[in-house]
Amino acid sequence: MGIKLFAPVTASSRGTVLIGKNHLWKGKPEKSLVVGKKSTGGRNNFGKITTRHIGGGHKKKYRIIDFKRNDDTTATVERIEYNPNGAAFLALISNQNGVKSYILAPQGVKPGDSVASGNGVDILPGNCLQLKFIPVGSFVHNIELKPGNGGVIARSAGSYARVLGYESSHVLLKLRSGQVRLVLSTCRATIGILSNADHKNIKLGKAGRSRWLGIKPTVRGVAMNPIDHPHGGGEGKTSGGRHPVTPWGVPTKGKKTRKKNKFSNKYIKRL
Repeated sequence: MGIKLFAPVTASSRGTVLIGKNHLWKGKPEKSLVVGKKSTGGRNNFGKITTRHIGGGHKKKYRIIDFKRNDDTTATVERIEYNPNGAAFLALISNQNGVKSYILAPQGVKPGDSVASGNGVDILPGNCLQLKFIPVGSFVHNIELKPGNGGVIARSAGSYARVLGYESSHVLLKLRSGQVRLVLSTCRATIGILSNADHKNIKLGKAGRSRWLGIKPTVRGVAMNPIDHPHGGGEGKTSGGRHPVTPWGVPTKGKKTRKKNKFSNKYIKRL
C-alpha cells in the first residue's frame, strides 16, 4: 500500500513514483464478471477523432461493477483487485447466496471484512444505504442522483462527498470540487472514502508508460504555428499571450463552462 519510489539507476526511473500493489490480488479477475472491451482510438462511429491523444495501449478487460448495491444483503470481501479501467481499486465480494460481484473498494476495507447494503446497516466503510439514514458529517462515495439508477458521483480514487445536513426531502452534500448540492434523500450512497488516494502522486517517469496506458503525445499550443493553434506563432518563444484556450478557441484550464439555464441549477447551493 502507498507509493513506490525508484532509485535513479536509469534515466526513466529517476523521479518515477508509482503505486505499491503488493496488497492486491495477483491472479486473474473473476471470469463471470469480465467482458471484452474494444478500443476506440478516440474515434466515433464515423471514424472521426472526437477525443484527441487516445490510442494504442495495453489490451484491457472490463470489470462489471455493481454501482447500484440494491440487493440488501451482507457480503464478505474475498479480495482487493487492480482496475485497469479506473483509478480506484475494486473489491470482489460474495453474498450469503454465493453470488459474486465487484464494488468500488473504500479505504480500510480488506479481505475477510463484511460489507452490507440496506437501510438498517451500520455506518461502516463499504456499507450502502439511503442518504436519509446517514448521519451528518459522514464521508460517502458512489452517490446516486436518481434513486435506483446507480452511483454516479465520487467514484474515482480518493473521492468522497460529505453530508452537511438535511432539507425537506433532500440531503445537502459537499463535493470534492467545493460544490454544495442537494440530492434526494432516497438516493443511495456508500460509506467511506475511496481507495488509492495516492493515485494523484503518480509520476510516470517515461513516455513509454503513457503509451502503455493508451495516452498519445500532446503537442503544446505555443509550439505550433498561428494557423494550427490560437497560442501559436510570435517572435521567439512566447507563453501564449492570452488566456489558455483549446485549438478551437474554447477557454480551458479552470474556466467554468457550465450552462446557466440547466434544469439542475436549483439543486446547486454553491458552485
